[in-house]
Amino acid sequence: MSVSPTIRTGKFPEPTAMLRLIKPITWFPPMWAYLCGTVSSGVSPLQNWSLVLLGIILAGPIVCGMSQAANDWCDRHVDAINEPDRPIPSGRIPGRWGLWIALAMTALSLLVGAALGPWGFAATVVGVLAAWAYSVEPIRLKRSGWWGPGLVGLSYETLPWITGAVVLSAGAPDLRIVVIAVLYGVGAHGIMTLNDFKALEGDRQMGVNSLPVTLGPDRAAKVACWIMAIPQVVVITLLLLWDRPIQAALITALLAAQIWAMSIMMRDPKGKAPWYNGTGVLFYISGMMVAAVALRGLIT
Repeated sequence: MSVSPTIRTGKFPEPTAMLRLIKPITWFPPMWAYLCGTVSSGVSPLQNWSLVLLGIILAGPIVCGMSQAANDWCDRHVDAINEPDRPIPSGRIPGRWGLWIALAMTALSLLVGAALGPWGFAATVVGVLAAWAYSVEPIRLKRSGWWGPGLVGLSYETLPWITGAVVLSAGAPDLRIVVIAVLYGVGAHGIMTLNDFKALEGDRQMGVNSLPVTLGPDRAAKVACWIMAIPQVVVITLLLLWDRPIQAALITALLAAQIWAMSIMMRDPKGKAPWYNGTGVLFYISGMMVAAVALRGLIT
């Protein structure tokens, strides 16, 4: 016997449903990346703490929250299969309220981004366009297991990292900052691929060609692990070349911890992917801050 989820049909969205729509748990990666960018800039964050705080809020609750609302609106048919209790398919956010919330947060993103100056505003525009390109038809880069996670990784890690650096330094970023930020953004492709495991059945039915769908869970997990590991090996190599052996050693230890976690995940990729995203990813983002501190020492 199957039990259908309760569908609510009120005129207005429930406050708790609106909070769930913008998914606070997803805000941390771009907020952390922005903070890494400010640290790597070589400028003390205390010199202009208001820009640091505003940028963190913009990267997390506003732009990332907007992207989650846009994605849930565009994914409402898939979510009706995968997670019918989510705010839009369950009816707790009725009608077109999901779309209106996403559009309102898009406007708010651009307004707040303008307060960060021309560099911050330009980065905000790129982030907003990326969020909609990922979800909305006919572009919907989410359909691709390669382009979709790649866009999210660069948007969640690379873009806020570089933004934090340029906003605080009020100028073009050092090339070494760009290289490290891009490497960690590329590595995040693997994290996003593991995140796709939870939507495997719905993606398959709705024609979303995520790597778990096209490669199968085992092969997709292996590919994700390699994509996460290789950029970190390059980061370690660059830090050694830049005479930062201590930070290189720390990131090597953090990578070793990730490899241990990967070995556990590979015993049951579909079942253990959420566990890895709560465990192995912590080692990954810790390495980001170690690299940011190393860059700070090079630039100051």
